[in-house]
Amino acid sequence: MVDPKGLVRHDPEHDRWEYVLDGTAVAVLDYRTDGDRVVMHHTYTDPAHRGQGIAARVVQAALDDVRRHGGSVVPACWFVAEFVETHPEYRDLVAVR
Repeated sequence: MVDPKGLVRHDPEHDRWEYVLDGTAVAVLDYRTDGDRVVMHHTYTDPAHRGQGIAARVVQAALDDVRRHGGSVVPACWFVAEFVETHPEYRDLVAVR
């Protein structure tokens, strides 16, 4: 279960969203921009925090942020692709290639 003391934040200077717990990023979603497309190419969760839904929370927050800004997503990371596949409410964000 996701720790309620943690938070997801966007770090545009480093092209990533991260889940921060006690001041430390324990999960990240790295991306690059390509016009209005956000290419989500890598996720990582510290092994001590895996299996708690943290990466899913980061991906969801990132997708919600992209939606708010009118962009689209290229799910280049397998985890992001799987998340979108199992959460059909985000499929409309996938960029047409």
